[in-house]
Amino acid sequence: MKNAGPAGGPRGSGLDLQPFRGIRYVPERVGSLSAVTSPPYDVVVRPDGLHQLQSADPHNIVRLILPQAADPETSSEQAAGALTSWLAEGILAADDTPALYVYEQRGESMLQRGIIGALRLSEAREGVVLPHEDVMPQIVAERAALMRATAANLEPLLLSYRGDAGECGTAAVVDRTVTTAPLLSTTTEDGIRHTLWSVTDPASLTAVQEDLARHEALIADGHHRWATCLRLRADHPGPSPWDYGLVLLVDTARHPLQVRAIHRLLHRVPVSEALTGLKDAFRVRELGGDLDRARSALAEAATEGNAFLLAGDGSFHLADRPDPALLERTVPRDRPAAWRSLDATVLHSTLLDQVWRIPDTPDHIGYIHHTRAAVTKAERDGSTAVLMHPVREDVVRELARQGVTMPRKSTSFGPKPATGLVLRSLTL
Repeated sequence: MKNAGPAGGPRGSGLDLQPFRGIRYVPERVGSLSAVTSPPYDVVVRPDGLHQLQSADPHNIVRLILPQAADPETSSEQAAGALTSWLAEGILAADDTPALYVYEQRGESMLQRGIIGALRLSEAREGVVLPHEDVMPQIVAERAALMRATAANLEPLLLSYRGDAGECGTAAVVDRTVTTAPLLSTTTEDGIRHTLWSVTDPASLTAVQEDLARHEALIADGHHRWATCLRLRADHPGPSPWDYGLVLLVDTARHPLQVRAIHRLLHRVPVSEALTGLKDAFRVRELGGDLDRARSALAEAATEGNAFLLAGDGSFHLADRPDPALLERTVPRDRPAAWRSLDATVLHSTLLDQVWRIPDTPDHIGYIHHTRAAVTKAERDGSTAVLMHPVREDVVRELARQGVTMPRKSTSFGPKPATGLVLRSLTL
């Protein structure tokens, strides 16, 4: 099998991570490495985000992960053509030797390290890779068309696992590797330093593989990419590169992930209309225009029950203390109590489906990770931003272990890997 790693590698009941020949930008052929990177495709949402990335460098990775054309088919063909051209022109090039890649993100008060590799996809059926959110079929279809056209994993999923205590296995390989010369290092506009090393030593590769073969992983970010990989694997029966997907695995025992909320933007609903719908359903209080004060009020209210902030008219409105009878009537009862009490569950089952009666489709609802960007866009468009409070990671993991999925876009784990540092071709 091409590009997945050495045949006969370690097999176990856990994760199967294999080296691959990474596709990387040739530094001499681009303005700077930071100018060709991007956040993950679903985070490029601030009002000027896409344009800014496209303008940063003509070869910015956003032209592959978010090609702009009149229809999805043309977009996928456009991305495939660009990838082929960049490889032919030497803008991108494949590493000579299959490797696992140690990846470090370092900020003023943040350090995260993980390992990038090609993960065997069959674990999904064995309960080893744990999804925790639902996906939207339309988005999976669009990402599948893009991946099929480019025959490449353009950005890694972010997976978390709990490593063992002590300095052994994967932890030892990572710690040893970061003392050596890196393949690349660059600082993005948010001040985060991104550094990448390759691991090609057979003993180190075996140590990582044997260690990870004893662990399960939670999908922290990339549910639609994971569903896309599974769909395309099913479309390519038999041993092939499609049996694997590109992932970044982070040991959260050593580097805990941050969990943030993902906010909703109600495109066609002004704040006044949204507030009218909440009458007699929630307690609503106007908090003024200070975002920090409003977020503090939301955090305090969230300790007592479901709470949301509505914004878009120049002020913030705290909606909390929902009518228990309304929740009893609208929230499905065939799920665990932890799921029934989630803010995302109440938002979708009660507010969107029953109170506001808004279909969960892209032309009605947008999903925005950054709080300020959500507020700005709502104020600019005359729409409503619904700001959420984040859920705890232990709740997410426990629900995932029970096989219970949360409403899609319920959480935002981070820091997320920069897209464009290493790609995986399925044709090499």
